[in-house]
Amino acid sequence: MASSIPVMAKNSIHWFRKGLRLHDNPALLEAVRDSDTVRCVYFLDPWFAGSSNLGVNRWRFLLQCLEDLDASLQKLNSRLFVIRGQPANIFPRLFKDWNISQLTFECDSEPFGKERDAAIKKLATEAGVEVVSRTSHTLYDLDKIMELNGGHPPLTFKRFQMLVGSMLPPDSPVEALSQASMGRCVTPVSDNHTDKYGVPLLEELGFDTEGLAPAVWPGGESEALTRVERQLRPDLSTVNFEHPRKTASPLLPSPLGLSPYLRFGCLSCRLFYSKLAELYKEVKTNDSPPISLYDKLLWREFFYTAATNNPRFDKMEGNPICIRIPWDRNAEALAKWAEAKTGFPWIDAIMTQLRQEGWIHHLARHSVACFLTRGDLWISWEEGMKVFEELLLDADWSVNAGSWLCHSCSSFFQQFFHCYCPVGFGRKIDPEGDFIRRYLPVLKDMPDKYIYDPWNAPIEVQRAARCVVGVDYPKPMVNHAEASRLNIERMRQIYQQLSRYRGLSLLAAVPNSPFEGLNVNAVKPLTSPSTGRKHSVTNSHQGEQGPWPKTPLLLLSHHD
Repeated sequence: MASSIPVMAKNSIHWFRKGLRLHDNPALLEAVRDSDTVRCVYFLDPWFAGSSNLGVNRWRFLLQCLEDLDASLQKLNSRLFVIRGQPANIFPRLFKDWNISQLTFECDSEPFGKERDAAIKKLATEAGVEVVSRTSHTLYDLDKIMELNGGHPPLTFKRFQMLVGSMLPPDSPVEALSQASMGRCVTPVSDNHTDKYGVPLLEELGFDTEGLAPAVWPGGESEALTRVERQLRPDLSTVNFEHPRKTASPLLPSPLGLSPYLRFGCLSCRLFYSKLAELYKEVKTNDSPPISLYDKLLWREFFYTAATNNPRFDKMEGNPICIRIPWDRNAEALAKWAEAKTGFPWIDAIMTQLRQEGWIHHLARHSVACFLTRGDLWISWEEGMKVFEELLLDADWSVNAGSWLCHSCSSFFQQFFHCYCPVGFGRKIDPEGDFIRRYLPVLKDMPDKYIYDPWNAPIEVQRAARCVVGVDYPKPMVNHAEASRLNIERMRQIYQQLSRYRGLSLLAAVPNSPFEGLNVNAVKPLTSPSTGRKHSVTNSHQGEQGPWPKTPLLLLSHHD
């Protein structure tokens, strides 16, 4: 079929990586504009955020995204071409076989993505193929943010907020690809397309799917847009921007959660931003809100900006913004944490949910991150980051690494004296222990009084609950009170030593006591998505954001 295409025809390839959507995809629109043919390709590619390390839930979500994308393209008489192999090895042949004159793709701000794209641009140029890329995975042009900051990424969220508050609002989303925007552009599709370029099954990728539970988070653009409409088109009389309505248990996944869809680009952050602004105008027209959803979008942008020119962002060694902490190496302890065998029901229930469903609430993420690192086990944040990368649907290279840097107090957040108690914190959120019983059925008959610390239950109570600690459920692997006290002192010494060096911008003043200078009611400066106006600041604690690190580990789940 390729031989029948006129020599002077304009033939385009649009390369999907993230941005797995037809709405607000400016690079995709460029591919079809004035083109005779377009082929949308996706490579099952080792460059895909360490794809060999991905768990079954992440692979399933990705494949569902691709299936949904292909179904949407079929409605436009087009198809998705899923190609096995590395782009650098395959593109030269595609350029020749398909007589390609233009390659388009969404900009990738992350260091490994920029390196990959530079190599592909070189190959395309050598083949006489024009390359067009457009920014649409982030709200802002990250280079412009750094330009405003003297060529460097801002290292505090307060500074970042100030910079974006001085910029024009994000660009509006562009129209979705449609039959009208396709114009005369067509997709050559062969009779054996599905066999040659179809989306593979999990089994074809080597996964054993026997006993695999149904997906809690269905992948795809269609699901993402449905969730957005439900989340941002509720009864206007009940809208609460700062604290969205909760499900029966905030620790369980919401049917309105959005974080995996933003990570894979099934949902455009610009579309979400614009809908959030429109809804705000309908609900509150005379004031500017402290909008938590917008705040989470900014945290996402903040970590993207911090990481974009730092290929060592996910490492301690060689990372200029990471404090070097002498973490312990303890493979056995790491395995107990990752496999939900710590002996602390709150921690084990969270890690079980993560492995089963691919998602955990942001407060749960804070808890297990603190427990692994500075709270109890004193194991490097890099190890926890790797586990999240394997299991967490919304694990994004920049955001995942940035969040672990933050919660281990290795960068961005310095209040190391705040540790999450693996008993008391969970009890405060879920006093009756329903969350634990759901994911740790071995404890389902344990009385509420002991559900978070079953080792304190009298032996007759343990027997009556058919859960004897040390036999049916592990004993706690550490003494939390002793471990956290020791680790806080370790962190204090590290920080006091580092604070002697002038000009180390990562460090806030180290308090002499855990509560010195702490402003529990601190309010950080916010910018309204509807007006771009800045809000007043009331904070007496070194410009930080209050006692807890409110980073986007959840990233837009409805029940934040």
